[in-house]
Amino acid sequence: MKKYFIFVLFSLMALSCNNEKDSGPGKQPLADAREKELMESISLYPDSLLLREDLIQYYREIGNYERAIAETNHTILLDSNLARLWEIKGSLYFENEDSVNAIKAYERAVKLTPDPKYINALGILYARTSNVKALEMANALSTGKNSKKDKDALFIKGLYHTYMGNKQKAIAYFDSCIAEDYTFMFAYREKAIALYDLGKYEEALNLLKKAVTLQNNFEEGYYWSGKCLEKLKRTAEAIENYQTALFYDPEYVEAKAELARLGAAGGN
Repeated sequence: MKKYFIFVLFSLMALSCNNEKDSGPGKQPLADAREKELMESISLYPDSLLLREDLIQYYREIGNYERAIAETNHTILLDSNLARLWEIKGSLYFENEDSVNAIKAYERAVKLTPDPKYINALGILYARTSNVKALEMANALSTGKNSKKDKDALFIKGLYHTYMGNKQKAIAYFDSCIAEDYTFMFAYREKAIALYDLGKYEEALNLLKKAVTLQNNFEEGYYWSGKCLEKLKRTAEAIENYQTALFYDPEYVEAKAELARLGAAGGN
């Protein structure tokens, strides 16, 4: 599910992740005015990459990925060797659920500038598509001049083995992530999902309890606690956890869907 990975991937990116949409009564004219303002500014300063990035972000915020990607492609024509533009293109494709083109864009970004954040993002994309190149990216993160914390490399390896169906091996890598950084919520989440897939619901639930104790606004921790509680026939507690997930993230689509399925408040 896209929800599981978007926070991991885009916490590493320079492009803002504000997903608020301009919609509803009175909002569209303001949105149109903003677009007009940006386009007029670009006509005055056509070489301004900052203005063009603002326009790309505007299209992204209103959910018009076709226009955002088209504007990114046009901006790349101004400087095709700027890795950041390929990063932006990759992030847009990922959010638009096009992993193939997201990977192509990030491959270009890494080739131009082997920055750890680009390598990390590409590694995650490779992992979620079961591409063995994920392991190459993980190794690149922990060696040479681009060396950074081992937890990112370990996380990519764990994610890769998750998608390959090697749940126990994945869990070992996520345990190593947590040993490196006990506040690394994504490792808790992915380990819990692996345990859930193995039918180890109590163990996953206990892990998630620890995670939300460390970070009480960790909405995915509550969501997956709800999933485990349902499997344990503790439906009332599951509903409470789904509602807590929705409290911390009112746009949590999966939590809404589970509450609607259970006929509980918050599932509208």
